[in-house]
Amino acid sequence: MKERPTVVGHGDIARVINWEVEGRPDLLFFASGVSNSQETRESEYQREKDLLLEQPRDRRLVYFGSLSIFYSQGRYAQHKREMEELVMQEFPEYCIVRLGNIDWGNNPHTLINHFRNCVATGEPITIRDTDRYIVDQGEFLHWIEMIPRGFNCEMNIPGRRMPVKEIFKEYV
Repeated sequence: MKERPTVVGHGDIARVINWEVEGRPDLLFFASGVSNSQETRESEYQREKDLLLEQPRDRRLVYFGSLSIFYSQGRYAQHKREMEELVMQEFPEYCIVRLGNIDWGNNPHTLINHFRNCVATGEPITIRDTDRYIVDQGEFLHWIEMIPRGFNCEMNIPGRRMPVKEIFKEYV
């Protein structure tokens, strides 16, 4: 049996890593933090920061960021930018992985699950005329397995660019 990496967190990303990733005991996956891009409580942002700073510095830290840092000025994107800076300052070895929207799991705050929950409860749905990126689990794991050894890096895993109305049609 291959050794598994250490995973901090219990959400959708952490569960997939725990189940699927082997042979990378050199990695510390930080998959715990603010998972709702609409979060307004500053305490949630501070909780993620505090937890990150508690992590040991003797392994390569893999931090999960968001592609929203490239197109949003909101509080969540600002926080993700700040966290990336903190990772680069505090951890001698790191890989920052920026993701689009995942298409698996049960977090009610992901785009797809939000739509599904609205349909199930009869809540009104707002579908913006914009595109988002959808990452499936297979693609996610493909890139996680390719995290390099020996140097710090940033990886963007956008997945498939889709209009939000097409995401709704395909996944909901």
